[in-house]
Amino acid sequence: MADPHFDVVIIGSGAGGGTMARALAGRDASVLVLERGDWVPQEKENWEPAAVWRRRRYRTDERWVNRKGEDFVPFMHYNVGGNTKFWGAALFRLRESDFDPVEYPGGTSPAWPIDYQTLAPWYDRAEELYEVHGQKGADPTEADRKPYPHPAVPHEPVMARIVEQLAARGVGAFPLPLGLINPAEPGGCLLCDTCNSFPCLLRAKSDADTCGVTPALESENVELWTGARAVRLVTDASGRRVTGVEVNRRGERVHLTAGTVVLAAGAVNSAALLLASRTDRHTDGLANSSGLVGRHYMAHVSTMMEAFHPFQVNPTLFQKTVGINDFYLPDHGRSYPLGHIQSQGRAHAAIVKAVMPGLPMWAAEAWVQRGVDWLAMTEDLPDPENRVSLTPDGRIRLDYRHNNLQVHRELVREAAQMMRRLGAWVVIRHRFKNANTTHQCGTLRFGEDPRTSVLDLYCRTHDVENLFVTDSSFFPSSAAVNPGLTVIAQTLRVADHLLATDLGGSA
Repeated sequence: MADPHFDVVIIGSGAGGGTMARALAGRDASVLVLERGDWVPQEKENWEPAAVWRRRRYRTDERWVNRKGEDFVPFMHYNVGGNTKFWGAALFRLRESDFDPVEYPGGTSPAWPIDYQTLAPWYDRAEELYEVHGQKGADPTEADRKPYPHPAVPHEPVMARIVEQLAARGVGAFPLPLGLINPAEPGGCLLCDTCNSFPCLLRAKSDADTCGVTPALESENVELWTGARAVRLVTDASGRRVTGVEVNRRGERVHLTAGTVVLAAGAVNSAALLLASRTDRHTDGLANSSGLVGRHYMAHVSTMMEAFHPFQVNPTLFQKTVGINDFYLPDHGRSYPLGHIQSQGRAHAAIVKAVMPGLPMWAAEAWVQRGVDWLAMTEDLPDPENRVSLTPDGRIRLDYRHNNLQVHRELVREAAQMMRRLGAWVVIRHRFKNANTTHQCGTLRFGEDPRTSVLDLYCRTHDVENLFVTDSSFFPSSAAVNPGLTVIAQTLRVADHLLATDLGGSA
């Protein structure tokens, strides 16, 4: 029997892979999406904090190795839609300044090889595809743009009062851009307190399954294999073209052939797959003539913060509606930016117990009932020693040490002072430090020079002509806002290029 053949094989079904499948749906090309996990079941546990956080019902039990040689379980979900099934759906554009070099006390955030205006049309399309709700002009750091496809999600009373208090103190809070489907409408998003880090039981969150894979599968040209992990990319004798993919499909080894391969397994796993696909022509890993595959890993420097008041119960359900970018650009007497602040989904006692297991449950309950949850986020800088590699037995090793910490401490201090001015008695802080694997990016940076980048400006590998990468691997810097929308926008841009070139001008 001949090996199965597809015009395009997409590896991964998250923001990059799921969006690519949607963009190629209905075209004159056979498309296969490989997903190593399965569908997230729609079940009551979707909304149970203890199941999601304490029992880790949906997280992988895979173990990676850290820079000290110790095992750890990454914050990863292998399922249709990838980690987007569990994101909070804050879908930001990068600021215009994020595409330019940014100087920090601890180093430089490098320029992108494209500018904001290059990506702007695909940001428009990405927001439409993922049903983003927001308010044009509310965020002073945002570039001039078209109106959002949908109006901003209204603040609940407690959050609305906080926004008014911030405005009275000169802080420009704005509605977060959120990917939600028909919020507060019949059959749509309920605006509940189990959104951020939970899968949506109603499929009313804009994730890569709901907005990408599932609609794509309505087209006859798109097929999905679940339980199918790509273990190796196979090339021709020249090493210039991928000819196939070795797949472990539910325990069976399958070889399939492909005209074009789109790698979208996430910044860590995409780099790991290229390293695992070394050949006589690519002795240091596929597409690695630069030696940069796996290097410059970034994942943001983030601190969770809870503004606690012992006598004020917070009845808010959907809390994640407020963004603050007053510290995103150089200002306040600083020659450098600090980063971004946003309100978070409601913490639950089970979440607190998972993070701080020694805390009594009654204390965790009291804490979350009387708190308002925030996130302070600063960009970490690309460092070639922050990298993905493989252990001798083929496991993923993640060497990662946060940097730009002075700037992050300044942002956290500003955020804590802001919360205290609003009446918080205590501001509790928790940083996930070097084990963080959310917002991962940067391991296969794009650029024009094959000596200093792995991918070209359309995310085609410099070394292998029919291999593209459409996850956050391509980021040369991490900026300080959520990366998801930029992955989606660049994927749509790459899809248009692919349709106009490799797939015969069928765009």
